[in-house]
Amino acid sequence: MIAPTAVVLEGTVLGPGCEVQAGAILGKSPKLARSSTAARADLPPLQVGTEAVICAQAIVFAGTRLGDRVIIGDQAFVRERVTIGEGSLIGRGSTVENDTTIGARVKIQTQVYITAYMTIEDDVFVGPGVTTTNDDTMSRHDKAYTLRGPVLRRACRIGGGAVLCPGVEIGEEAFVAAGAIVTRDVPARAVVMGVPARVVREVPDADLLERWR
Repeated sequence: MIAPTAVVLEGTVLGPGCEVQAGAILGKSPKLARSSTAARADLPPLQVGTEAVICAQAIVFAGTRLGDRVIIGDQAFVRERVTIGEGSLIGRGSTVENDTTIGARVKIQTQVYITAYMTIEDDVFVGPGVTTTNDDTMSRHDKAYTLRGPVLRRACRIGGGAVLCPGVEIGEEAFVAAGAIVTRDVPARAVVMGVPARVVREVPDADLLERWR
């Protein structure tokens, strides 16, 4: 189903059973600043998997691939060269910047900022209002500088309002408490909290993903 007020630009590929709600825009091309680090090559068409849902006023750029049963929430914004795995959710008003890979069954809640050049593995949970960053210099660098988004390993959980600094790795099944500021890598299964975040204990066996499938 495609709403009459949705815009599906030429070349966009929609899988069977997709729903595109009112005011959504699919297949938009980026308009880059002269200083942008994003690649400027021609983009392939947006590809949307089977039974995916693009909610009202969401924008999804060309060059991106959405897996089967992905949901892009109202007013969400997904840039170019993003891959989102099957069954994942991008919450209302959240942004996923360019060149980011998101695995399957990932839950990204409302008003989350996913920076460019991130890797998010399967079954990750990202709470509302989380902010991720990828530039230690805050734009004062030359062209040789490499932007580094955080890496979120399988089944880790990020609490609401947390801030993840450039290049940090959150280990498999780790737990970042709400409001934490993460400035260094978090080991697998570690529970961290505070400003800056510190390890306080280990995630117990009873809380591992396998117990909650």
